[in-house]
Order: sequence, then structure tokens, then C-alpha cells
Amino acid sequence: MKITAGKADGFIKNPPPDIRCILIYGPDQGLVFERSKALGGLILDDLNDPFNSVILQAPDVKADPAIIADEAAALSMMGGRRFIRIQDAADSLSAAFKAYLADPVGDAMIVLEGGDLSPRSSLRKLFEADKSIAAALPCYGDEGRNLSDVVRETLQKHGLNADRDAMGYLLNHLGSDRQVSRGELEKLAIYMGDETLVTMEHAIACVGDSGAFSLDNVIMAAANGDHANLETTLLRCFDEGNQPIMILRMLARHFHKLHLAKGHMQKGLNIDQAMAKLRPPIIFKQAPNFKKQLGSWDLKRISMAMDIITEAEGDCKNSAYPPETITSRALMRIAQAARVRR
Repeated sequence: MKITAGKADGFIKNPPPDIRCILIYGPDQGLVFERSKALGGLILDDLNDPFNSVILQAPDVKADPAIIADEAAALSMMGGRRFIRIQDAADSLSAAFKAYLADPVGDAMIVLEGGDLSPRSSLRKLFEADKSIAAALPCYGDEGRNLSDVVRETLQKHGLNADRDAMGYLLNHLGSDRQVSRGELEKLAIYMGDETLVTMEHAIACVGDSGAFSLDNVIMAAANGDHANLETTLLRCFDEGNQPIMILRMLARHFHKLHLAKGHMQKGLNIDQAMAKLRPPIIFKQAPNFKKQLGSWDLKRISMAMDIITEAEGDCKNSAYPPETITSRALMRIAQAARVRR
């Protein structure tokens, strides 16, 4: 069964009773873990239950495929259903699960925690095509309404609310990984103490670490066509541990916003009106640069930049060249395009 991203939360809360073998995959590994834990909570009162909770590693399953059926059919000493997690699931498990799904045993819930499996993944295809007990669902980085819900839900749990500027800042600096986002918001809640209204100053002081600022500087330098600043900030970004694919995805998100704003302008809105319609809103410190970019980038070159980013991400995953080199070249190409006069 194929579960779309939009229906994933509903599925996790109330999976069909006949579905007991679930592949959770995607680039947001924090969300993969969170959803796996939520499914476990439907089966067990305690995820650390030594009798009913089992964690297996993908290499162990590949080496001994029979372990799937053995664990699924095993009877609990204390009664109740068993919950089996298989970590780092990948295409190497396809043959083992093809055999298991053809002849499933037991009533245990089996959850496979996978990485960013492409549509060509044999494991993903196997689970999506199964019509009996299996399902596959994706976990993509939070953005838009989903991210707003995560931020509001986490803050409200601590009796907090965020003003408009703080919310805009949080939405621009969180979202690539659900677990990281929640961790940053929990840190913010502790920082707030007895105060209940999160302001821009609070958000920057707590969530705005140096890595986030370095990443912002890289994005702005590339889109502004500032080669000298781009080279310096990109090196710093890599030194701070920012991954090339994360940098590319943040840049893609920025150009997507430029594309949306230019679309609003083509419908007759001026620059300020077009920027005001963006959600999440552009934070005030970035607004002057963003406005300048709207004046210098046309839709054709914005689309070209997005193609460069998409190509670079694919090369990072499949090419023999270092991802840092691929990302640097892509950003330099975009910076050069920013300097071309229309």
C-alpha cells in the first residue's frame, strides 16, 4: 500500500488493522524515528519492554532473513503483540521481505526505518505494491503548514506563543529534520523561563546558532552574486558541519520563494505586496536582500537556478566527485547567473 505524504499522519494515528509491516522512509530521519515510535506506542505501553520490543539492524536481517519470521511468530512471555523495529532498512532487504510478504506469519507489527529511498528503490516498490499487510510512507522535511503546526504545538505544550517576527524566524530556521526542530524548540522553552511570549530576540538568541547564520549567509551570497563572500561563507559552512545536500535544499527553498513572489508580481502586485504574501514570511533582516533579488532575477533564470540545484543534489548522491566540490560549483554557477544583466 502506498501512503502519500499528506495522508501519513492520519495513517500513523490509525493504521488499518490488517497492515502490520510498514516501511517508513525519507530524508527527514527525525520524523522517521518519531513516526516509528508513534506506531510502537499503539502496540506497547513501554517501548523498552524487554519481552515485546525488538530492535534489529539491517545487516543482521540480510545475513539471516529467517529472523523476520522467527521474531514475528515468537510468543511473548508476558502476552500481547510484539513490536519489531528494523533500522537502516535499504534495498539489501528486498529479497528477505519479498519472501516474508509471500508467506507472513505471526501478528507482530514490523516497522522498517529507511533512508531517502528513491522511487526506483526495490524495497519501496515492494511495500507500495503489496495489497495485503504492507505499507510504505514517506517522511519529508517539515515546511509550510506542517512546520507551523509543529512549532505551535511544541510551544503551546510549554505555555508559549510566538509573535509574528519570531514565528517567521523559526519557520525559516527549522524544518529539515523533525527531531532537530523539536530539540531546538525544547531548548527555546527552557531559555524562556517564566516569560510566555517568544519574540524575535528570544528566537535569535536561542535557535539562531552560528551554523544557521552561516547557512543564511551562503544562501544570500549565492543569490546576490557575491562570489567573494560566497567562497568565504561556504568554507565556514562546511567547517561547521553543514552537509552539502542540506545547503542545496535550503537554497532550493529560497529560490522557490523567489519564484512564488515573481509569480505574484506577474499578476500585478508590487514587490512589497508580493513579499507580504509569502508564507512563512521573509524575516526582516533578509528582506532588503530578498527585495533586491526580486529586482535582478527573472523567472527564466530562477528556473535555471532551480535546475542547477536539482542536478547538483543528484550528482551528490550518484557521482564519484566529493559532494562539497559539486555543491561549490553549483553555487558559483548560480552566483554568476545572478550577475548577468537581463
